[in-house]
Amino acid sequence: MTGIFKQKTSSNIIILLVYGLILKFNRFLHPAGPIQQPEDHFLYTWLIGFLKPLHMAPVLYVLLTFMLLYSQALLFNRICNDQKLLPRPNYLPAMAHLLTTSLFVEWNYFSAPLLANTFLIWIFYRMTTLPNIQKPAPAIFSIGVQIGIVTLIYRPAIVFVALILLALFIMRPFRLREWAINMLGITMPYYFLALVLYLGNQWDWNKIKPTFSIGLPAIPTSLYITISIILLVVPFMIGGYFVQANLNKMYIHVRKSWSLLLLYLIMAMLIIMADAGSNNRGFYLSWMLCSVPITAFHAAAYFYMNSSRLSVIIHWILFGFAIYLNYWLN
Repeated sequence: MTGIFKQKTSSNIIILLVYGLILKFNRFLHPAGPIQQPEDHFLYTWLIGFLKPLHMAPVLYVLLTFMLLYSQALLFNRICNDQKLLPRPNYLPAMAHLLTTSLFVEWNYFSAPLLANTFLIWIFYRMTTLPNIQKPAPAIFSIGVQIGIVTLIYRPAIVFVALILLALFIMRPFRLREWAINMLGITMPYYFLALVLYLGNQWDWNKIKPTFSIGLPAIPTSLYITISIILLVVPFMIGGYFVQANLNKMYIHVRKSWSLLLLYLIMAMLIIMADAGSNNRGFYLSWMLCSVPITAFHAAAYFYMNSSRLSVIIHWILFGFAIYLNYWLN
């Protein structure tokens, strides 16, 4: 399977769709509605409040979730190819995204982290293009607005503001004007939210401020969760080794893009320490924000491995466990 997705052919789009349906079809057989958590912010709460009176069947939420995951996979794959994160265009990042998001059942429900992930993939792309933009101010402002929207979807995502500032530091020469434009963009959605609440006579400071608690993540009590974490970490470490080994062969902007992905992962791991719900389902849902950067390193592992047999074995181990987790345990 890795050999098929290692090629860039248009038929892989259809194969990827079938691949994703095989992994996630049990969600359609046992559909569930959207997940709500205390950390959901105004926009997601408003969206759920808008959809609930429509009495949508749970299977429609499952379909929407699958289409979002499939779209994320294709979008991130296109970004990896456009930015030449791997030496040759391929569909490994898309395959890896659908596979890694199947290692936690919670990642296949409609939720605030799922929507936040969609915005963050696009934000990452905009950040990687900053060095080549002749007029960066509109792009920097747009990135700020988008990260502001993400924080209004999921409160703990406020830590990604630090990622934007670090991206400006890495991708652009320091200019105070650009940083000020970015901060203006980040706060812009909050201006409109405050205006809507004030005019609707619903003003409440707690509806605006992105509050959340910080603590150390709990030790997994389930064997299956432990295996899922191991299957995320091992290919990530292999991919990280190969990326580091090939760093000298990459263009400067590609190195910076990999550095951004690593910072992206660090920021997402900080969110793991933010309380993402009182139950296990909610807790591991917040881990979904780590999936995109981990996906890139998984794809690098499949691409760079000298032994095609080893990459195939690792892939089928992940695939087999994902099938077992999604079909037999749920």
